Amino acid sequence: MNDRRLITIERIIKSGVVNFGRNIWLAIASIAMMAITLTILLFAVVANATFKHSVDDITKKIDVKFYLKDTVTDKQRQDLVGQVRRLPNVDNVQYKSKTEALRDYQNQNANNPTLLTAISLTDNPLPASLTIKPKDPNKIDEIRDFLDRPAVKALQSENTDYSADRKAAIDKIIRATHFFEEAGFIGIIVFMIISVLIIFNTIRMTIFNRRDELVIMRLLGASTSYIRGPFIVETVLYGIVAALISLSICGALFKIASSTLRASTFGLLDITYSNSYFSQHLSEILLLQIAIGIIIGAASSAFAARRYLKVNRQ
Repeated sequence: MNDRRLITIERIIKSGVVNFGRNIWLAIASIAMMAITLTILLFAVVANATFKHSVDDITKKIDVKFYLKDTVTDKQRQDLVGQVRRLPNVDNVQYKSKTEALRDYQNQNANNPTLLTAISLTDNPLPASLTIKPKDPNKIDEIRDFLDRPAVKALQSENTDYSADRKAAIDKIIRATHFFEEAGFIGIIVFMIISVLIIFNTIRMTIFNRRDELVIMRLLGASTSYIRGPFIVETVLYGIVAALISLSICGALFKIASSTLRASTFGLLDITYSNSYFSQHLSEILLLQIAIGIIIGAASSAFAARRYLKVNRQ
């Protein structure tokens, strides 16, 4: 019994492969639409990962710099650091002395002799500072409120730097992420529906062209699943081919983007990360693409066969 079942499955698969080769020109539209659908899906996945990476990367750089007057004593500084560290939203606090600030300035401007000469002609004008790293950048106002207290303000030499530009960058990326997520979801749904309709009509035309052959098969006692099977196998192959095409297109585009766009798009996104993410998760992406392609193809074919094959269930 098992041998007969295996033989039947083998015949169904062979017949489906033969039908795929026979109807390849008819199936081009179906494969193309499925490839477009899978490409949009893949771009949505990689874009979402790239946005998240960019947000995480910028978030790590968000901090608050509080500059100290030269008259602040070690005890005042230590008391201030202790109070700041006890704030709920503070992750860590780093102190930089005037000497360290001057050394960093000289290193950063090593290629600018004019600036180095100018700063060497005066006493060290750079203030000591505290770099405060928040746990949640969205709750940075808690730190701001503390630093705005009169007792704390009295120790300040310059305006506090809240990395507002980085926070604005995160807000832009988050808005862009939401837009692309919504646009990608709508695009996937639209093209998936179009793919299903095209595959549906492709299978319907195939069934119509082979109607005499299918009638003979029914009269000879072929089961419903045996008649439907090759059509499902054929559309499963559509999905596999479409997935491979989509993967090849996206891989080439990500590689080109990575090699030509070294700078971040709009100064925010690390485009090169898209290619890295794609390469690192290639096996998972391939399985996802093939699985979705198979599901779209098999579901469309099964529905079309059920609707248009005039056979009796056994």
